[in-house]
Amino acid sequence: MSASTDHTSTGVSRTTLLFSPTSVAPSPPEPLGRVTKGPLVVAGLLAVALSWYVWSVHGAKFGALLVIGLFLGVALFHSRFGFTSAWRQLIAVGNGEGLRAHALLLGTATTLIALVMVSGAGLFGSTPSASPGAIGLPLFVGAALFAIGMQIGGACASGTLFAVGSGQSTIVFTLGGFIVGSVFYTWAFPAFDGWPEVPGVLLSDHLGWFGSWAVTIAALLAVVVVSRLVQARRNPPPLAPVPSARGIARVVRGSWPKLVGAVVLGALAAAVMVVSGGIWGVTTAFALWGAKLLQVLGLHPETWEFWQSDRYAEMLANPVLTEKTSLTNIGIILGAAVAAAAAGAWKLHTTIPWRTALGGVLGGILMGVGARLAGGCNIGAYLGGISTGSLHGWLWAVFALAGTWVGVKLRPLFGLGVPKPSDSVC
Repeated sequence: MSASTDHTSTGVSRTTLLFSPTSVAPSPPEPLGRVTKGPLVVAGLLAVALSWYVWSVHGAKFGALLVIGLFLGVALFHSRFGFTSAWRQLIAVGNGEGLRAHALLLGTATTLIALVMVSGAGLFGSTPSASPGAIGLPLFVGAALFAIGMQIGGACASGTLFAVGSGQSTIVFTLGGFIVGSVFYTWAFPAFDGWPEVPGVLLSDHLGWFGSWAVTIAALLAVVVVSRLVQARRNPPPLAPVPSARGIARVVRGSWPKLVGAVVLGALAAAVMVVSGGIWGVTTAFALWGAKLLQVLGLHPETWEFWQSDRYAEMLANPVLTEKTSLTNIGIILGAAVAAAAAGAWKLHTTIPWRTALGGVLGGILMGVGARLAGGCNIGAYLGGISTGSLHGWLWAVFALAGTWVGVKLRPLFGLGVPKPSDSVC
């Protein structure tokens, strides 16, 4: 027997921890299309002009955050780094390749952020700090709602941004729903406030930063081992290949291996910490954008209880281009547009099935409400929580996986596919 089929009495291959078998060998990726010159020029000029404007008008700190966002968009698109698809593939057919990429992303961010916190290194007057997320009903319900939403909406928080940037017009419905759900939460905040919860736990408060790093890395290694065991038992289809350039052109035209994307994204998450003093986030900006739009329309969200706290009142009063998550979000959209156009993959979809559009809107609304309830999304709670040693990040992941199972079951109602063991790819 070959190494991949030499099973022990437990039915698990002795090489499980080194290899992750799939039902068939992955097929080679197709070549990329031609560079989409129009979108490349427009997105490139917008990226340069906006970076110059923010840097010159609002200062180096805000300009640097926008530039980091641009690099985040490039990395997210070129590596096709998904959270929604990774959890769907794990739940539906047991393919843990995406989850193992998450582990590398989290491990990279954890390592670099621990070094930042120990050294106190911060730019532009920022002082890096970490705080634990609260643990309780809002976290559990919010994470589950978010995960259901991202499965029927077709993208997570970061995925929504880079998909919109790459011209996927279907995801515009998801982004719109995301903003609506975020605004609804801020309007209905008194109904959500006061749900039972307890203060969070930050591992560094009890173990120091080295102990926090060691525990987190050990837990991530356990995730890798378990995901390989699951994949060995279920023998799922391989991941669908992504069109790719060859040689050095792959750096600027893609696609990047997911593990390369994981390392780059982990380093950029740490860069956000160095520049801003806090974790990389996404969804706060959606609530802000919605509130700003309501103000333009003559409404007064500033009178709502949510926007009257010191933090959020200041945020709403200041320009959007001085808000951290808005800057990185805008950067992600423009960076992804540049990357997709360079890869010949930027294109608008003019025909969108109504069920898919409905799923996008509903999924976005669920993600908007869920992210605000849980105090974050797949970036702010999952990546940000785990990489800073906050227990709530791990609990978010557990309840998000449960929500993913529900969301996968609901996808066919909206005309969306679900991987099957008999598929050639997942």
